[in-house]
Amino acid sequence: MGRYHELSLGERVSIQIGLERGESVSAIAAVLGRSTSTVSREVSRHSECGRYAADEAHCRAQVLRQKPRRLRKLADGLRWERVQQLLRQRWSPQQIALRLRQEHPDDRRGAMSHETIYQAIYLTPRGALRSELIACLRRGHRNRLPRSRGQDRRDLIPDMRKIHIRPPEVEQRLIPGHWEGDLIKGEGNRSAVGVLVERVTGFVVLARMPSASAVSTLNSFDAALRPIPPGLRKTLTYDQGREMAAHLALTARLGMEVYFADPHSPWQRGSCENTNGLLRQYLPKGTDLSRFSQDELNAIALSLNTRPRIRLKIRTPLECFTEQLALDQMKTAGIQ
Repeated sequence: MGRYHELSLGERVSIQIGLERGESVSAIAAVLGRSTSTVSREVSRHSECGRYAADEAHCRAQVLRQKPRRLRKLADGLRWERVQQLLRQRWSPQQIALRLRQEHPDDRRGAMSHETIYQAIYLTPRGALRSELIACLRRGHRNRLPRSRGQDRRDLIPDMRKIHIRPPEVEQRLIPGHWEGDLIKGEGNRSAVGVLVERVTGFVVLARMPSASAVSTLNSFDAALRPIPPGLRKTLTYDQGREMAAHLALTARLGMEVYFADPHSPWQRGSCENTNGLLRQYLPKGTDLSRFSQDELNAIALSLNTRPRIRLKIRTPLECFTEQLALDQMKTAGIQ
């Protein structure tokens, strides 16, 4: 499809002459080499009292061309200053949009979406301010990433068991043995480390990954979880990454049911997401993760597992998980 060009004054004169001759809109469009809808819109938009005048239509079109379609919602300097203030406090655009809606409940012009804020940030002229605002975002990408990149490959994993049929006891964090899993990626997504977190105790297990393939994930997770007693490895909740395509084989090997979270729902695996953030202190983004041995990863996991947690009443994940191991051994031995 060719690029659209606005009607010229000469074309508008031809439209006026054609209408005065009683020609149809489609006939006029055919002569001009324009679509019928273009000529039809032109006539309806610029006719007055049933009469179309080429010179008047051309002048009106030039005026409308200079008129902005809509004022930018963040053209208000005070509101833009407020957005910048909250960004510097590390608020996300979504949080800012909701707060502005609370602060201006009766101002419909003030209501904006987080997308409006993102656009305002990335449309800021290049310079110190733009760099500062982008650095305040969680991801901090210098350029806006496209919202759709290629084919959506979610829901292509065979025989997925969705999180909505997961036993309620998992959500309530009352019974240990339910895990969350993920991969954190290294430089250029060419290396990865498997992350496994027990939901009740927060106990972390890290698995060295030769690659991010489904076979590598299967073997690495099998090796990492197999030493744990069956009573403490009941389920695993994962996102819809293709590396978990061999989940049925993992279930067959370990007896763990694998459940898949919804797309774009990180809160459904909150323990793992929080742990990933902590792990970036040890495994920064852009690092080649393949250079870490399993012993080094075990040392990192130990550091996390011996860090007191507020939700565990200042106990450590290692203390809580060790306690659960002892209880599981007593149960296995038939000791009440």
